[in-house]
Amino acid sequence: MSYSISGKTAIVTGGANGIGLAIGRHLADKGANVMFADIDEEGLTEQLGEQPEDGPIRYFAGDLREKLTLANLLSATIDAFDSIDILINAARQVSVSDPLNPDDDAVDMLIEQNLMTSLRLSQLVAKRMIKQSEGLEEPAGGAIINLSSIAAGRAHSELLGYAISSAAVDQMTRSLAVALAPYRIRVNALAFGSVMSRSLQETLKDHGDYRTDIEQHTPLGRIASPSELVEAVQFLASDGAGFMTGQILTLDGGRSLVDPVESSAH
Repeated sequence: MSYSISGKTAIVTGGANGIGLAIGRHLADKGANVMFADIDEEGLTEQLGEQPEDGPIRYFAGDLREKLTLANLLSATIDAFDSIDILINAARQVSVSDPLNPDDDAVDMLIEQNLMTSLRLSQLVAKRMIKQSEGLEEPAGGAIINLSSIAAGRAHSELLGYAISSAAVDQMTRSLAVALAPYRIRVNALAFGSVMSRSLQETLKDHGDYRTDIEQHTPLGRIASPSELVEAVQFLASDGAGFMTGQILTLDGGRSLVDPVESSAH
């Protein structure tokens, strides 16, 4: 099986910085057409610059929590590249929450950002992938990859909302995998431990002791860089993972193998 994604078209959300940006750039470097999507238009412009209209890289700015924005993203991608083969739901947010405060809206916010946005976009993209198979003897298929976290299976009092939303993403992945299997659309997730994303960088600025805590609870003894996730994403998007669906692939330096009690999981 080939791990090539050359010539395929991918949408990558959260593409203006950190993990999403690293994934999008890697896919483009490997020959894919990539639509980078993010609410941060300034960040997209700064990172990607001016792109030729006939080039393999485009970007789309908008609030992906809005249904109309998702529809416009889909239309912009089809207008640019004619089809969609890969969706990477990399737009995610980490926020602390008070587990005993009924007025804390962190859980609602993270469910909307980390789960519902990915679900709605996955549904729209899946419908497009199915439509692309009309008239073919066999479904053309496609790949949807959700970014999740080992927080889904760990207990940390300040990460209640993040843990709940991550667990929901895992179950969404499994459910969509079953629903879309007849169309040969594979749905998998990549659950990771601590990666030097923008949110973690900001957290470490204010809480430098978190780095020591993370390193002590990670058998490999360090925080991963965004670039270390991109090869795994390429594998899940490629024909090399053609018989893999509904799986939560863990990439955490061994973090989930050790005592989870009150160790942060970003």
